[in-house]
Amino acid sequence: MIRLTRLNGRPFVLNAEQIKTVEETPDTMVTLLGGGQMVVQETMEEVIARAVEYARMVRSFQVY
Repeated sequence: MIRLTRLNGRPFVLNAEQIKTVEETPDTMVTLLGGGQMVVQETMEEVIARAVEYARMVRSFQVY
């Protein structure tokens, strides 16, 4: 899960595994696997960095 901020300033948590695409139009638009879209205050680079950090954290907890 990653913490993001809606355009109105309200924070929320998003399941990073559900992100399909992230684009700047110029606002940052996050499109989910199910087709939903969200516009967030963070830049595309910030969203990507948080999603990558989340993936690293998840992998570090996996037991082989």
